[in-house]
Amino acid sequence: MSLKGLLIGILFTILYSSGAIIMKIGLLSAPPLTLATLRFLIAGLLLLLYIYGFKKGKYTLPNKREWKFLILMGLLNTTLFVGLGNLALRTISAGIFNLFLPINPFLFALFSLIFMGKHIRPKEWVGMAVSVIGLFIATYPSLAGSHATLSGILFLTFAMVSMAVGSLIFKKADLQLPNLVINAWQVFIGGILLLIPALFLESGKPINLDIHLVEYLLWSVFGLSIISMSIWYYLLKQDAVKANNWLLLNPVAGYILAAIVLGEPITWYGVIATVIVLLGLYLSGNFRIKESAMVQ
Repeated sequence: MSLKGLLIGILFTILYSSGAIIMKIGLLSAPPLTLATLRFLIAGLLLLLYIYGFKKGKYTLPNKREWKFLILMGLLNTTLFVGLGNLALRTISAGIFNLFLPINPFLFALFSLIFMGKHIRPKEWVGMAVSVIGLFIATYPSLAGSHATLSGILFLTFAMVSMAVGSLIFKKADLQLPNLVINAWQVFIGGILLLIPALFLESGKPINLDIHLVEYLLWSVFGLSIISMSIWYYLLKQDAVKANNWLLLNPVAGYILAAIVLGEPITWYGVIATVIVLLGLYLSGNFRIKESAMVQ
């Protein structure tokens, strides 16, 4: 991996893992599906305004084939993943939610092997397995005292499957559109589709127009939906398996960010888990920097 690739991966990890933290802040003002819908619609509209307004003539509209894949990606990567994940959080702990994130690289690798015939090297499997051990250690304190329902576990499982399938479809589609255009339409379409469950499940629930809502919208729209998702599609185009492997770092990164931003305590479980997860990523090849890439 080049130094540039390493830095981009770390930036994605930091941004993506901040999602749970900003959601906690946003939940002080509005219910979860409403927050997600606002985030995606605002981000999508801003991106589309930039692409087809300020940059008028530079970007063309997707063709018929591309529309089909963009709608699928909006449904899988935005509506179902976020919607099902938020529904799951009503009846499961954050520790269990974080524990399920590493399932995505395994699912994607398995689907790639089955549907695309992609060879997954043994060291990548070993690296992911070691990282998952670290994540079990990191989430053990939460799991020990947590309670979950079968419906919550099923919602979360389907969310992870949805994201893995969305990544596979994106890689298989090989869209020739710029990442900015792909992200804009996927986010906006996902937000439109998310309106339906949000209205059905959260209609009438209060929304407080306060500083917490402003903080949530600013960070989730620009930091997560625009910057983070654009980096995600860039990583997928480079190497989809390694892109999904970066998700292994998100629970640990989120744990550290929670300590800094929310003041949650750092435990020895978290420290040991961080070392093990980094070791797993190193074994899989994600943390090796090519010497030639450093002299440019």
